[in-house]
Formats: sequence, C-alpha cells, structure tokens
Amino acid sequence: MIRIVSDIDVMSGISHAKSLEGDRICLVPTMGALHEGHLSLIRIASEHADYVVVSIFVNPTQFGPNEDYDAYPRQIERDADTLETLGVDVVFTPDVGSIYPDGFSTYVTVEGLTEGLCGRSRPTHFRGVTTVVTKLFGIVRPHCAVFGRKDAQQLAVVKRMTRDLNLGVEIIPAPIVREEDGLAMSSRNSYLSPDERRQAPIIRQSLVYAAELAASGVNDASVIIDIVRNKIGESSLAKIDYIDIVDQDEMIPMHDISNGALLAVAVFFGKTRLLDNIILERRND
Repeated sequence: MIRIVSDIDVMSGISHAKSLEGDRICLVPTMGALHEGHLSLIRIASEHADYVVVSIFVNPTQFGPNEDYDAYPRQIERDADTLETLGVDVVFTPDVGSIYPDGFSTYVTVEGLTEGLCGRSRPTHFRGVTTVVTKLFGIVRPHCAVFGRKDAQQLAVVKRMTRDLNLGVEIIPAPIVREEDGLAMSSRNSYLSPDERRQAPIIRQSLVYAAELAASGVNDASVIIDIVRNKIGESSLAKIDYIDIVDQDEMIPMHDISNGALLAVAVFFGKTRLLDNIILERRND
C-alpha cells in the first residue's frame, strides 16, 4: 500500500532504511496535478529502481510575482490514488513551512545555463528549481531522479547542478508525452479556453516543420527561427515569448546547426504559457 509522508524526518528515515537494505531509490519530483506525462516519468523510474518516491510540492520560489502560484491546481488525494495504481512506494508531500522554514536564506544558483530562454522572462525561476531539487535530493537521498525533456532547460540545469555539486544522483531524461493532436502534456493545459486549446497544436506543427527543414539541409538558425515565428503567427491567439535555437547542453545560441541543435519555444495562449522543443538534426542520406 502506498505511503503518504509529509514529515521531512520520516521521509529521510524511510530512505535511509531502504538504502541500508540495498534498495535503489528513484525520485520523481512533481508539483502534482498529474497527467500522463508525469505517469510516464514514474514508469521510467520503476524500471531503474527498487523503490520509487514521488514528491508533490508546489514550489513557491520558482514562481514570479505575477505568475500562477495560487491558482496552480492542487489535488493530492486524487494524485495519490493514481500513483497507487502504478505501484509507487511513497508520495512525499511536504508543506511550504517545512521546506522553507522561518529565516531560510540559502539558495542554489547555476550560472550561464539559466540566463537565456525561460531565464530571460523568469529571472528567479531556476534559482527556485535548483534550490528545491537540492533540498529534495538531501531529504530523499535518491540514487536516481527522472526529469522530462519538455522542460529542456530545466533538465540541463539540474544535470549541471548535480554534476557540479557532486550530489551523486543519476539524472534520467524522459521523452516528451503528447496529446493526440501533438500538444505537449502539461498541468497548465487545463487553463486553456476551448478556442486556445484548438489553436495550441500550432506549436508542435511549427517544430516538426522546422525539424524537416533542418533534416533537408537548412543550417541557418535565423532562417528556421523566422519560419517558426511566421508559422506560430498563423494562430490569432498565440503570443510568442521566445523562439531560440541553442546547444543542447550549454543552452547558448547557435547560428549554424549543421551539427545538431535544440529548438525551444515558449508561447502564451491567454495567460497560459506553454513550452515545447525539438531536436534539429541533419538527415544522413
């Protein structure tokens, strides 16, 4: 039977005991409101470990002052029922006061990788992500952790932080999971109005078109960015936050993509900000 744990010391004690028993522990950090994308991460975790911990914590430090922290969907009981069907061992649900007690003043930052893409419009976001992930790693002491490729910059940042701080956690990337019409699954998709939801698949369509161009030999990043901008612009409700082509590991802009690159976008539909990305590779005929 699944255990729901909110106390930090209890969670640490469980992990310590399991490690002593020789179990390999895998953590899947989430903010809840679970969908099939999250569930795919958990299935991957189960393939890599004996004991799976899923954290559900809506992390206030990764939200900006005008973002949707208060409105972010919270449905822990429903999520726990879903996780039990997948054989998850522990759902870790700490409260904000235990993660950030009075006087909390220590934050983790990763320089360089966090400056572009989402970091431009959300300057405090990644500090919040890396701080809470470091805390979760310290509490759960996992051997591995699974992060989705939809948040490509976050994945790169967490991998770099884990390496630089010698945290000893294997970071396992998971493929993007999509709706039938191609829209990347996200808890925020539920915010979309019917009209916004109908137009949102233009994001994926634009990325696929860009990948086809790159595969056919178009190497100029600026050309591809302009084409993607025009394609997304066909949607009357889309407002582009960014379209960037970057190195997959360093997150720095690339101009010649003949050796491969990451095309990443963030697009608003109303107040809902959607992320997606695709790898650009030249086809070897």
